[in-house]
Amino acid sequence: MSIPAPPRIVHADELSWVQSPTPSVWRKRLEHQGPSESGRVTSLVRYDAGSVFPSHAHPEGEEILVLDGVFSDEHGDYPAGTFLLHAEGFSHAPFSRQGCLLFVKLRQAPGIRSTVRVDTSQRQFEPTGIPGVERLELYAEAGFPERIHLTRVAPGVRVGPLHFPDGEDILVLEGEFSDEYAQYRRHSWVRFPRGGGHGFYTERGCTLYVQRASSVWS
Repeated sequence: MSIPAPPRIVHADELSWVQSPTPSVWRKRLEHQGPSESGRVTSLVRYDAGSVFPSHAHPEGEEILVLDGVFSDEHGDYPAGTFLLHAEGFSHAPFSRQGCLLFVKLRQAPGIRSTVRVDTSQRQFEPTGIPGVERLELYAEAGFPERIHLTRVAPGVRVGPLHFPDGEDILVLEGEFSDEYAQYRRHSWVRFPRGGGHGFYTERGCTLYVQRASSVWS
């Protein structure tokens, strides 16, 4: 049996903000494959107050979690805590009046999917059956492998070993956790490959964005 590759780990606070083609929009690329402005990418994106981004389409979809501020487009205003999934072919002209911080995944949701808009401030976390661990579902759709949710873990919880047959993608939203590979803090990002896994421990508690079974993971 082959041994899974180690996870890819990026601590966003160690990266510098890089200007996008729109001067008032900045990004930290956590992962990127393909052409500079049209490849698959996972990133943090920061809009300065008053930023306007030109209208554009999203081949193979887009996922956004609003981390801070208010993100807007011609379809609505999305405050911190809003999760958006736009199916392939969706187009919009985004902007932010007051500025915002986003977690963005491009070209990682191919196929004809339902549009999803979830205001997590209006949803309740539910027990998972593991003491101290709660979950708020963001996306699950018949015919597609991805399962996306927020996970909230109480201080002092230790879980594992955990195994991810189809991989797992994690962004730390608040707090911290550690495993045999690293210590993760706010806006640390880790991608476990297919067959990967870890033991999980948090001393102070944490809230995580978690995506499982992405069709693009190797």
